[in-house]
Amino acid sequence: MRTLRSDLPASLVVFLVAVPLSLGIAMAAGAPPASGLIAAVAGGIVAGWLGGSPVQVSGPTASLTVVIAGLVHTYGWRATCVITILAGAVQVLLGVFKAARAALAVSPAVVHGMLAGVGIIIALAQLHVVLGGSPQHSALANLIQLPGQIIDLHGHKVMVGVLTVTVMLIWGRLPKHVRAIPAPLAALLVAAGTAWVFGWNVTRIDLTGAITTWAPPALPQGDWHHVAGAVLLIALLAGAESLLCCVATDGMHTGPRADLDRELSGQGLANVVSGLLGGLPVAGVIVRSTTNIRAGARSRRSAILHGVWVLLFALCLGGTIQLIPMEALAALLIYIGIRTISLGHVKKVHGHNEVSVYLVTMAGVILVGLAEGVLAGLALAALLALRRLTRVTIDKREELNGHLHTTVSGSLTFLGVPRLTQELRAIPAGAAVDLDLNIDFMDNAAFEAIHNWRQEHERLGGTVTIDELHDEWYTIAASGARMSPAKSPPKPAGRWWLPWTHRRPDAPTTVECRLTQGADEFHRRTAPLVRPIFTALAAKQQPTHLFITCADSRIMPSLITSSGPGDLFTVRNIGNLVPRAGSAPGDDSVAAAIEYATRVLGVHTITVCGHSGCGAMAALLAGPAATAELPQLGRWLRHGDASLTGLRADDGHLHDEALDLLCQFNVQQQLDNLRSYPQVDERVDTGRLKLVGLYFDIGSASVRVVRPMTSAPPEPSQA
Repeated sequence: MRTLRSDLPASLVVFLVAVPLSLGIAMAAGAPPASGLIAAVAGGIVAGWLGGSPVQVSGPTASLTVVIAGLVHTYGWRATCVITILAGAVQVLLGVFKAARAALAVSPAVVHGMLAGVGIIIALAQLHVVLGGSPQHSALANLIQLPGQIIDLHGHKVMVGVLTVTVMLIWGRLPKHVRAIPAPLAALLVAAGTAWVFGWNVTRIDLTGAITTWAPPALPQGDWHHVAGAVLLIALLAGAESLLCCVATDGMHTGPRADLDRELSGQGLANVVSGLLGGLPVAGVIVRSTTNIRAGARSRRSAILHGVWVLLFALCLGGTIQLIPMEALAALLIYIGIRTISLGHVKKVHGHNEVSVYLVTMAGVILVGLAEGVLAGLALAALLALRRLTRVTIDKREELNGHLHTTVSGSLTFLGVPRLTQELRAIPAGAAVDLDLNIDFMDNAAFEAIHNWRQEHERLGGTVTIDELHDEWYTIAASGARMSPAKSPPKPAGRWWLPWTHRRPDAPTTVECRLTQGADEFHRRTAPLVRPIFTALAAKQQPTHLFITCADSRIMPSLITSSGPGDLFTVRNIGNLVPRAGSAPGDDSVAAAIEYATRVLGVHTITVCGHSGCGAMAALLAGPAATAELPQLGRWLRHGDASLTGLRADDGHLHDEALDLLCQFNVQQQLDNLRSYPQVDERVDTGRLKLVGLYFDIGSASVRVVRPMTSAPPEPSQA
């Protein structure tokens, strides 16, 4: 009952939107006006009750008007109802066999192009009704006949249409309490009232005899191949629109997610019922579903009740429909048709380079037919997808070491073999080649092309070093192992963190060459990935941590903390020492970093990270003799004397563990030294700054937190 308080008013709002739209869609499809109301009732009650979405509202949809109009013209209305029944049965079967998610594979560019094309067809056809004429058999004919229709227009009918569109345009800008009445209903009320007051000569909707003249559906006469095609077309189009609407509404509410297979079966049963009763095909409608959610609906009761209200209205107040001018409904459809051409959709497909799919689909629907336009759009989308999937880029440049570095990126299939072979054969004979394969797939044709070129190049005195940046497609194929088409080969671990000695065996041995080669590798592999991050950081750094650690080459702060660019403000020195505030002059670098980090950068944490096997701590244990020939190092290590004194170690039973204990205790001592800086001490006391100690055990590659200093030295490590 709690949800009913929200669902009841929401159902009334949706009902007020559904009635005029259902009548207008029936009129545009050339079907009896009552068929639109029947479809609204079947969609609301049957699909609302049995469907898989708690908030989606179903009914007649404008996107099917072109198809329905063609079926009515070809087979007649009663036969069209049979096609609707059969389409519903197909949808039920698809739902039973869990085929719903396959509909989501349709490109959005095709869907939006189809809707835009249908919208233009509806607008062109209904424009003739507003001008006092009759729509033609095709969009092109409507466009050709339009100038003559404008010359022979009927003033009162045009005024009704203009008034309807004007109300639709301005209604959203009126006060909120006025906008409680849905815009379509308000537009029809204003148009009908104005026409009645001024006595304008307009065309009225006639529902007389809608019940008494009802006849059961009749089998279509003609080629059953065409009938079967029409059944599939209605089933797939209505099903796809319902499922796409279902997915869209899932993102608009926080309730239970939709069951797509149940929704498809529910839509099928609604179409069976609608066809049996003489109604239009049913689908999930985004306009009504969005209205339902915005009105506060929380369960499927809202959609069911909206169907009940439409049924009661048709039975009890159906006569009031005769007050609505046909021109007002036509103008309402013109407005809805034009709104289907959304600039937002165009921008989205443009961002994915799919404007051509959108335009081909739209043009095909308008000029040829809905099925043909959709098939043309799907074919073009498939071709573009195939082109993207098989696109291969090949980059060649000479490195400082004289090697020719060649990078092949993309998916290597037989379609890319001609270009791949051309580029590889252009490499001079005898050249030393570093071939990087930055690929996500390689078929047998591509492997054979690379492998044969490699053997030929090496036979002529050249060298080829193949490096696979992601999957080991070439390596596995060369080994003779089976390439599973359904599973990607195992991915090797990344190697950016490996020492130089663990990388390519042919890497240069000089430090300078390794550094320049490393810079080249950064530009080639890493820079494109991190460039957006560094662009954002270019103007200002905003680290949250000051990280003080040892200069030891085995310590990589970003590696052991999984941090990235801009995270750590790092200070490195021998022994990760922090001179106490006010110590001897000449040791201001650490103090300057602390001052800048706390007062300018406003870091939240200062971390001191020590490590096992620290040479500075070993020198402290060995005494002054260890630094006799290194006077500057000896002066610097005096800042670690407090750590040695605090440990109270001797040369006896603690000797074997003294270095490890001193390395850990040194972290605690440096944390204590940080409190000697007033700006640090004050921020720690007020909770604005946290001091953290870390200890990295190199042998086990493990990091652990070091507790703050206590009166006793740390316990011997068990690591």
